[in-house]
Amino acid sequence: MQTKPFRIGTRGSPLALAQAHEARDRLMAAHGFAGDMFEIVVLSTTGDRITDRSLSEIGGKGLFTQELEEQLTSGDLDIAVHSSKDMPTTLPEGLHLSAFLPREDPRDAVVGRTAPKLTELPEGATVGSSSLRRQALIRRLRPDINVITFRGLVDTRLRKLAEGQVDATLLAFAGLKRLGKPDIVTELLDPAEFPPAPAQGAICIESRVSDDRIQALLSAINHAPTFDAVTCERAFLSALDGSCRTPIAGYATCDGEDLHFSGMVLSPDGSQSHRVEMSGKRNAAEKLGYDAGEKVRHDAGAAFFEGWG
Repeated sequence: MQTKPFRIGTRGSPLALAQAHEARDRLMAAHGFAGDMFEIVVLSTTGDRITDRSLSEIGGKGLFTQELEEQLTSGDLDIAVHSSKDMPTTLPEGLHLSAFLPREDPRDAVVGRTAPKLTELPEGATVGSSSLRRQALIRRLRPDINVITFRGLVDTRLRKLAEGQVDATLLAFAGLKRLGKPDIVTELLDPAEFPPAPAQGAICIESRVSDDRIQALLSAINHAPTFDAVTCERAFLSALDGSCRTPIAGYATCDGEDLHFSGMVLSPDGSQSHRVEMSGKRNAAEKLGYDAGEKVRHDAGAAFFEGWG
C-alpha cells in the first residue's frame, strides 16, 4: 500500500511542467488516486542552464536528462517525465523508457513574422532554430535563407521573433498545443516534405528497470501504438549513432498490427539527403527501425557521414 506520494521528476520549463501534469492526471484517472498521491519535483538540468550555444557544442541530448536520471537511479524519484525526442538512444544502466502517453501532432510549425510560409519568406531572410534537422531541412527547401541557432524556452524564442531578431522560427506543433498556443502558428509543415524528429510529439516516462511496483502503475497509461512507433524511430537513430550532431528525421505510424516507417538523413547544409521507407509488424518495431538505419547508412555510403562527429 502506497503511504507516501509518488515523486515525479521534471524540468522546470512551462512545457515540461505541462507534460508532467498530463502524466500525473492520467495516472490519477487510471488508478482513481487523489492529487496528493503525487509530488511533482522540479530539477534544473545543464541543458536548461546553458542556452547560448547549440546542444552539439555542449554535449548533446543527455544534458536535459542527467540530473533527473541521477535521482531516479538513487531512488529519490519514482519516475521522470520527458519529451521523447530529448532522450539519448542509450540510457543509464538500470533505467528504461517504460511508458509513452498518446502522441500529439508530430509536425513542425512555422511562426512567421515577415511572411506566413517558409516558401514566402523574402530572399535572404533569417530563420532561427536550435535543431540541426530543421536547419538542414530549411536549407534544403530554401538555400538562400540565413539560418541561425535559436535556443531557449518557447516564450523566449517568441519574444526574440517579435523583437525582429529573425523573420521566422520553427517549433514543434505538439509543444505549442500543450502550451495552449496553437493559434500563433502561421504554417504547418507536411511531414512528407519536412519530416519530424524521431519521437517528436511523444511524452515518455522513464523509470527503474527493477521496480515492478512502478511498472504496474505505468502500464495502465502506456499507449501501445505510440510505444511501438517511437521504439522504431529510436532504433533508427541508434543504428545511425544519432545525436544532436546529425540531421536525422524519422516517423513511424501504426495501422492495426502493421507499422510503416519513413526516415531521412541530411548533410548539415541540406544539399544532400537520403530517404528510406520500410514496413513490417509492430511486434518487430525495434528491428524494423534498426534495419532502416542500416539500409540508409549503406545507401548513403561512409563518405556521407564523415565529419559529422
